[in-house]
Amino acid sequence: MYDRQDDIERTYGFGDLALGQIRGRRLAAIPRNYEIWYSYASGYHTELSDALNTILAETHGITQEQLDTIYEAHLSPSRMTDKIDVVGNRVMDEIEQVMSMIDAAAGQASAYGSDLAGASARLAAASSTDAVRGIIEALVRSTREIEANNKALEQRLKASRTEIRQLQDNLDAVRTESLTDPLTALGNRKYYDQAMTKALAHAKKCGTPLSLLVSDIDHFKKFNDTFGHLTGDQVLRLVAHSVKQNVKGQDFACRYGGEEFAIILPDTTLRAAVTIAEHIRRAVMTKELIKRSTSENLGRITISLGVATFHPGDTPMSLYERADRCLYAAKRNGRNRVICESDPELESVQPKVA
Repeated sequence: MYDRQDDIERTYGFGDLALGQIRGRRLAAIPRNYEIWYSYASGYHTELSDALNTILAETHGITQEQLDTIYEAHLSPSRMTDKIDVVGNRVMDEIEQVMSMIDAAAGQASAYGSDLAGASARLAAASSTDAVRGIIEALVRSTREIEANNKALEQRLKASRTEIRQLQDNLDAVRTESLTDPLTALGNRKYYDQAMTKALAHAKKCGTPLSLLVSDIDHFKKFNDTFGHLTGDQVLRLVAHSVKQNVKGQDFACRYGGEEFAIILPDTTLRAAVTIAEHIRRAVMTKELIKRSTSENLGRITISLGVATFHPGDTPMSLYERADRCLYAAKRNGRNRVICESDPELESVQPKVA
């Protein structure tokens, strides 16, 4: 990793704010409370911040029970597992009901087979027209019953197919939610890790190029401190929108953490990746930021970007570290610029030995 003291100082600030909230509100200094208020201070989790702000606006205070509820809803590691379990249990219930109906239909078919066999024997022994008529009427009744049961099973299977399809959609939605950053609607860190592993494996197997952009919003902490977290969230959405507008369908755009974004570019050379990075940088720089609450023009924001490309033997970490080193060089050389791993400015930036 590299000596990025600004980032370290920023985390200290978030930590101080979190502890200040805990101390000022006379709350227990337990890990889950620290995690809640740290997330609130960093502005990383919009839904959590909205939930806290709603409670604070109504009561001007907050209880441990309310914090526990917020934690379970937004931060608990088991919340996605619980959602998946709910959908999975509904699927299993549906399957069990269908299997019960199939078992019942199989029993009815077996009984119908026995009726047919018995009717055959009775017909052979019948000695009058009335006896034959009675046997045939009984067969007709059994046939109609089995026909009605089969229609009911067919309708139930159609309904089950629709229900299972809807449950599958719900499961896909939960899976997508677990991989999506709620503020920017880009992929989250988990999505990045999965996408990078997949893209790197493809590049190694097929011998195709792969590049990585890492970007960071310039002076974001100062901006956040000056105008507040809500405006900071607006900045993050603006950058995310610019990223989305400049990537292709095969690319993976992610919010890596805080104000840092990462874009995985399969089948893209270093030069082409630099061009994409420049497009994103200019798209962000040309947009004016308006504070929604006051319509105040806050000026323009800028981003710095680092670009690296895949080399034989690369791992997800080694590729990221080169792109991150390029980003650090862009910061040190004035910000609002793109630096790639072949640029001479990179030579003055040495990695810090872990």
